Amino acid sequence: MSTHATAATAAMPAPDQERGHRRRIIAGYFLFITLIVALAVHGFDYYTMDATQRPFSPKHMALKPSGAVGVKLGFLGLTMFLVIFLYPLRKRWGWLQRQGNSKHWLDFHVMLGITAPFVIAFHSSFKFAGFAGMAFWIMVAVSLSGVIGRYLYSQIPRSLNAAELSRKESQDIQQQLARELTQQKILPESDLRSLLHLPSPERVERWSILFALVYMLALDLSRPFRIARLRRRAISFGEILLTMGGFMRTKHVALERAIATAREEASLSKRILFLSRSQQVFHLWHVVHKPFSYSFALFALIHIGVVMMMGFF
Repeated sequence: MSTHATAATAAMPAPDQERGHRRRIIAGYFLFITLIVALAVHGFDYYTMDATQRPFSPKHMALKPSGAVGVKLGFLGLTMFLVIFLYPLRKRWGWLQRQGNSKHWLDFHVMLGITAPFVIAFHSSFKFAGFAGMAFWIMVAVSLSGVIGRYLYSQIPRSLNAAELSRKESQDIQQQLARELTQQKILPESDLRSLLHLPSPERVERWSILFALVYMLALDLSRPFRIARLRRRAISFGEILLTMGGFMRTKHVALERAIATAREEASLSKRILFLSRSQQVFHLWHVVHKPFSYSFALFALIHIGVVMMMGFF
């Protein structure tokens, strides 16, 4: 392994840190989903009520934007966005750079970016008109672009040197995986070809950036279904039922090893094929995501300032 790869491996978080991080992320999503579901169940009749009738609802004083619950949701949303903007600030503030792992920070950044629009939607009691509505839809655009950005982040290295290193090492690993698949006698070669089938590099280069991104997403979304099809062709009908149509792991160690190898080679082949396109989309994504983020921050600050000056809380 190269010096670069060795250094990168040394910088990776320990397995215990990764497990702890995953637990915190899962707990965070669980808490936010629980909060959103609880608000939806409790306030369903209020939020679906006509705006002219809401003041007569017994829940109005609590759930309106300036109500006891609504204003707390506003403060929660504000806190979430302050934490969200710590991630770009971390790149410029040396003290923050030394705190934790960049990937972990990104995972929390994405989690808050996904859940914050829901919190703000309940804070506004789903009234998106006027200035506040404009800020909300900008926030939704930021959140959606952030999800796309996180996907692209996982597809490409962070620098050109790392990209070339990643391409070479990935190709070496891919060749090793291909040899392992050739030697295995569990999965039919025709089935493996359907899983590993990709367009030619020349064809990918002719595609537009948008089409290449959509195709990448389609490959990743369809892979679990193709993996399930591989399992179904290798197991009995009873096992198909027990594995939920092949989507869950079986008890056949050799089969699961072959499937894991096939899945890994399919993922590597796709990343190698789309590496240059991924870099292009990622650079374009920065052009879109950052201005939207800063625009939303400005709109949010103006909204908070106006609300405070008018004495709503």
